[in-house]
Amino acid sequence: MLKYVFTIILSLFFSVSAQAVTPCFHFIGEKLTFNVGWEFINAGSASMVVQASKTGGYAIQTHARTNHFLDIFKKVRDTITSEGLCVGKQTQSTLFQLDQLERSYVAHKKTVFDWQHGQVFYTEHEKTDQYPVPQGHLNVMDAFFKVRSMDLNLGQEIHIPIFDSRKIYDVVIHIGKKTKKIRAPWGERVECISIEPQLKTEGIFSSPGRMKIWVTHDARHIPLKLIAKIKIGRIIGRLTQYQEPM
Repeated sequence: MLKYVFTIILSLFFSVSAQAVTPCFHFIGEKLTFNVGWEFINAGSASMVVQASKTGGYAIQTHARTNHFLDIFKKVRDTITSEGLCVGKQTQSTLFQLDQLERSYVAHKKTVFDWQHGQVFYTEHEKTDQYPVPQGHLNVMDAFFKVRSMDLNLGQEIHIPIFDSRKIYDVVIHIGKKTKKIRAPWGERVECISIEPQLKTEGIFSSPGRMKIWVTHDARHIPLKLIAKIKIGRIIGRLTQYQEPM
């Protein structure tokens, strides 16, 4: 169960201005911290930092960990690194790397997007496979940030081409038909809309059940709350700290 807590929220979030580095990506400098739990039991936390990459694009790094109590049963220390750049005015993923340390389970998975040649190299257990993937495909983290950068309308359906865990497909994202007020870390209750991604793989957005992410109903689309239904109960993530992009 705890494995889903952290793969979901990962799923789930500096000093250089976004406009100067990446004209299609406006989140550089953003920092988010979440509390993650199963129903009413606090399980741990996840943090997400967005910064400029050394190649002139952007880098999103997420860390997830169980709290001291749950470390006794299943210690989790997971890290996701996602990198991309702007090709023209469109987002293009260049890297997705997952480093998992979950008790005795250790895994290192790396996806390199060679978009100039229309291919992807996926490495797992020190074995690399090559896949034909057209330019414009994203990893799941970049897909989430792309949705956040869009003008979202109630009842809208969005399709984004992705490569995730050896699969190439369009992820379908449904925008909810109603708004809801949720308390933000800065104290006020703000109007939010829901995002419901439908992935075909387990990962940042996905679990064996359904997921709903509530984001602020403004141009920032800050994720305030996440609810994922699994076989036993629900996983709930809440934003506790937020720093605006620079």
